This record gives sequence, structure tokens and C-alpha cells, in this order.
Amino acid sequence: MKQLLLSIFSLLFIQFSFAQNNEKYAELVKEAWSLYQTKEFQQSAEKYKEAFDQLEGKAYPNDRYNAACSYALATDVENAFFHLFRLAESRVKYKNYAHISIDPDLEILHKDERWEKLLTIVKANKEEYEKDFDKPLVAMLDTIYQLDQSYRMQIGDIEAKYGRDSEEMKKHWALINQTDSANLIKIKEILDTRGWLGANIIGGQGNSTLFLVIQHADLETQEKYLPMMREAVKQGNASPGSLALLEDRVALRQGKRQIYGSQIGRDPETGEHYVLPLTDPENVNERRKEVGLGPIEDYISNWNMTWNVEKHKKRTEQIESEKKE
Repeated sequence: MKQLLLSIFSLLFIQFSFAQNNEKYAELVKEAWSLYQTKEFQQSAEKYKEAFDQLEGKAYPNDRYNAACSYALATDVENAFFHLFRLAESRVKYKNYAHISIDPDLEILHKDERWEKLLTIVKANKEEYEKDFDKPLVAMLDTIYQLDQSYRMQIGDIEAKYGRDSEEMKKHWALINQTDSANLIKIKEILDTRGWLGANIIGGQGNSTLFLVIQHADLETQEKYLPMMREAVKQGNASPGSLALLEDRVALRQGKRQIYGSQIGRDPETGEHYVLPLTDPENVNERRKEVGLGPIEDYISNWNMTWNVEKHKKRTEQIESEKKE
């Protein structure tokens, strides 16, 4: 009996220690991400290392990728490649070729001979994963994704260099709008002829690309395809979280309040970010949880904001009163 009790105690201790380590891991990753956002890349990379040490060097794939980005931006090429190769060659087999090939965070790696080797592995992972997919359609959606995201990834640098209201920024937005229009023609044809295809046919990224292009479309287009996306979620062919973002955007464009708090505004004078008008802000996290979204506090920290319900309600009153005037 003593041995049995000892074994039970040991198991409980291990489980408790694991839970503590996971909690510390999550805390450190959050700090690392905050440091990344404030462009303290070396400190961010070090914080990611601390997080991974909590799990004996293991990491969630998204966190490992972000760590590689922090190392690359801190000009630590060796550690950047270490994490990317570990991600590509692990059981996870990182396969997001369309994203990694255009990610500006990794630009410093492009001249290194290991870069092409890495891309070859990622591309092979992608092809293996997609062997039963509609390959011509996947290829088309990959190109659309790259066009949709690559220009948007340049916004921060252009704004920082020339200013938010500069001619360079206006020209860049004109280029984005032109690209969005061309992408939308192709996506509409897919949706009208084949419906909202699931990841089992076009892969997770291809499936996300359908949403991204509609999310960037005009209100009339969004209203047309919103019911289709709702049905796709019911059938398991679209993400509930992505649908939540589209629901929010459509609601705001229709003059209503958003539901999940996904849409962020920016004060034209101060440049301060804020959550656009939201219904029942006290219970937003319950609604976000239902669709697989994390707490609003974590989400808005991407814009260095903190969640204050009373402040949000006052701002909403001000915004809505100005509209009536």
C-alpha cells in the first residue's frame, strides 16, 4: 500500500509540476510577444528561450516560429535557423510555404545558403500534406494569399518611414485595393461555382484565403457570402473564429455594434488604437470563447492596448453621438 500511495503521490507531483511549467511557459511567451511588438527583438528571443526551457526545449509550433522571427530580427541567424529547421523537420513538419517565403521578419536569412534548403523542406512538407488536394486550385489560392498578405506586411515599414498620411502610403493602399479587386474576381468564381470548400480539398491555408479575400471586400460582397460562410462553419468547412471576424466587420459597416470585439479603430489625431463599438462589452470574452477566440485582453495587447470596459462604453457613446450629429 505504501508503494501504491507513493506512486500516486509521484504522479500527482509530476502532473502539478507539468501544469506549473505550462503556466510559466504561457506567461513567458506572452512577455516575449510583447517585447517583439515593441521591437525589442533580442530580449524577445531570450524570453522565448526561457519559455522553451520550461518544457525542456519543447515549444508550440507558432511560438517556435515567432521565436525564429525574433532571433532573425535580432540578427542572430544561427538560432533563427535552428528553430526553423527544428520546426520543418519535426513531427509537426511546418508546411506554410506561402507565408514563410514572404515573411519580412526573415529577410536577413535569404542570402544564407541554408535558406533554400529550408524552403525545399517546407515545400516538400506542403506537397506531402496536399497530395490528395485539388492542386491547381491550391496553387491559385497560394498566389492569392501571397498577394493579399505581402503588400499588407509592408504597411508598417512604409508608415514608419514616410508617415500615415504620406503620398507613399496612399499609393501603397491604392496598390492593395487594386490587388484586392483582382483577387476578389477569382474568389467569387470559386465560391459561386464550387461553394465554400473545406480544408480537406484546398488545405487550411487555402480555406483561410477564401475568408481573407471576402474580409477585405466591399460590404455588398460580404453580405452576399456571409450566409454561405455561416453554413460552411456548420459543415466544418470554415473556421468559427474567422466567421466571427466577418460578422463583426459586417455589423459595423451596417451601422450596428460588433459582437466579438475583433475590429480595431484608430484615432486620426492621436494615432491611439481602440476597440470599435461593441455590444454587451462586459460579456465579450464568453462570446469569444464560444467561437474559439482568446480573451479580448490578450487580443488587443497586439496594439499595446489594455481592456477597460467603462472607458470603452464612454468612447462608444461618443462615437455614436457624433454619428447622429
